[in-house]
Order: sequence, then C-alpha cells, then structure tokens
Amino acid sequence: MADDRSAIAERIQDWVIFRDSGYWDRLRGIWGPDGLMTTTWFRGTADEFVAHNRHAWGSPVPGAVHMLGGISVDVAGARAVSQTKMTIAMRGTVHDAPCEVTCFGRFYDRWYKEAGAWLLAERAVIYERDRLDMQNGAPFPKLDANVLASFPPGYQHLAYVQQGMGMTVNNGLPGLTGPAVEALYEKGRVWLAG
Repeated sequence: MADDRSAIAERIQDWVIFRDSGYWDRLRGIWGPDGLMTTTWFRGTADEFVAHNRHAWGSPVPGAVHMLGGISVDVAGARAVSQTKMTIAMRGTVHDAPCEVTCFGRFYDRWYKEAGAWLLAERAVIYERDRLDMQNGAPFPKLDANVLASFPPGYQHLAYVQQGMGMTVNNGLPGLTGPAVEALYEKGRVWLAG
C-alpha cells in the first residue's frame, strides 16, 4: 500500500509540473479516459481542460501557477482518494490595475488503478482562503462588496478578478467547511467503498 501511496503522490506532483510547464500530452495521460476536472473557471472533461490550457498557453508570465504542500492518500484496493495542500497564484487585473491573487486550498482527487497504473478519475478543488495584492505600486481599488460577497469566502477574491476579466466563474464550490465540502468528502467515502 505504501508503494501505491507513493505512486499517487508522484502523479500529483507530475500534474503540477506538466500543467505549469505546458506538457499537455503528459498532463492528459494522468487522467483516465473519462477523467473530470472542476475549478473556479472550468467544469468538464480532462480533454476539455487540457485543450483550454493548451489554447491559453504562451504568455510571458503565466496567468496561474501552482505550488504543492502535504499529500495524504487513502487506498482501498484499486481505488484511492488523495488530498493535497496547494496554492494557486494568478496574475490579472482588477479595475484596470495589475494584481495577483493567491488562493490556498486542497486538490481533492479520486483515483483508480488499471493495468498497474494509477489514473485520475476526478479532480475537485477545496478553496480555503485567498488574498488580493496589487502589483507595480498600484493603489488598492474599492471592490464591489456585493460582487465579492456573492462568492464563497475561500475564493471570493479569485472569483472577483476572474469575473472582472470576463471569465465565467463557478459558484458554490467546496470551502474549508460547509455542505459543499461535506458532499465532496461523502463522494470520496462512497468511491473508496466501491
């Protein structure tokens, strides 16, 4: 079982390197054929997620980069659930001023083993908290309190910036506590039970 946990941890680390380095075919290879992904700006298949990232690739400063922390893996036969502490740093603009949003949370992944390899069935993100910092000496703008409050506290600044840049943002995603994260944990328990 320790080997399985190590193999999954390696796949999690590969995901971040492949995503942030533009290794699209290698990134796609981490998911199984029907893999799914959900973030603030995306909900859909792994194929769609990789295609979207490939299309957006190439700016001198990437829009978002990811850093990893601790990894916990629960294995039950040929199924597993992992949680990984992570940080997303995204550059953008808010009210026409350059900014960076830093979001802290966890990747919550469901895995299955097939032909000796662990494949990602679904990745969801748990958004715990975030912060907004202005860049290049820009003054901190007055944020629209109603827009900010319309998103969960774990990613309200990230959503504010993304929405302001024209992205469609998924609302109601899991946070540190609450019904959305409890539903995600239950999905993981059911997955492990087979």
